[in-house]
Amino acid sequence: MSQVELTRPTSVLWTFGLLRNELRTTLFRWRTLALLGVLAAVPVLVGIAVKIETGDGGSVGGGGGEGPAFISQITNNGLFLVFTALAATLPFFLPMAIGVVAGDAIAGEANAGTLRYLLVAPAGRSRLLLTKYATTMAFCLLATLVVAASALTVGALLFPLGDLTTISGTRIGFTEGLGRALLIALVVAASLTGVAALGLFISTLTNSGIAAMATTVGLLITVQILDQIPQLDALQPYFFSHYWLSFADLMRDPVYWDDLVKNLGLQALYAGVFGSAAWARFTTKDITA
Repeated sequence: MSQVELTRPTSVLWTFGLLRNELRTTLFRWRTLALLGVLAAVPVLVGIAVKIETGDGGSVGGGGGEGPAFISQITNNGLFLVFTALAATLPFFLPMAIGVVAGDAIAGEANAGTLRYLLVAPAGRSRLLLTKYATTMAFCLLATLVVAASALTVGALLFPLGDLTTISGTRIGFTEGLGRALLIALVVAASLTGVAALGLFISTLTNSGIAAMATTVGLLITVQILDQIPQLDALQPYFFSHYWLSFADLMRDPVYWDDLVKNLGLQALYAGVFGSAAWARFTTKDITA
């Protein structure tokens, strides 16, 4: 036989082995750990800044409850630091970290000369690409949870915890608030699926990991700039970042689902389009490195 044919059980086991190896390799790189360290430091800096500013009994400005305006509630309840930290990192820090990991997924292997070696093993291009995307999505979840956990820890150390007031003005218990914080973290992680697919597609276009990472981050910045230009308001609902801060609606009572559903649907669309484009490119690409 010119090619090793895997039985289905062996194929499944090999896939899980490949995924486990990819997770271990990606998540324990010094670069990945540094990215997670930076993300964990953001809530610390925000919490200390708020503590210093309100140390004399003053209050932090802001209101309305959406996005960074959660910061006005931190002194009353440290749990709001979780919402503030996610709102502060979502526009740039989180997607930048995802862009670095996704952009390096295929291009980094090609640049290091290991891509052909991976394809010699009985993985197949489709399976390898899917494994890379799954690894990137695992990093999305881990990065978001790192921000949330760091914020919760700092919030508990610097500020009181307890029942909290929703955007709608109703009171909910701390346990329910903690549950909503976890749900918000999951929604934020899901909001990054479009960026992950875009970065993976770009990674299939070049053999330079640095070029793929820089292009992904550059597109991220460009889209967010365009999303702030009033003259482009007709196009903005189709930008992957447009509904990112809709997670604040999970702090309403009852929850306002319209923008949340639009955000998740838009991310699914981007993941489908750019995931398919990445597959079409990678499965027909001439692998020379």
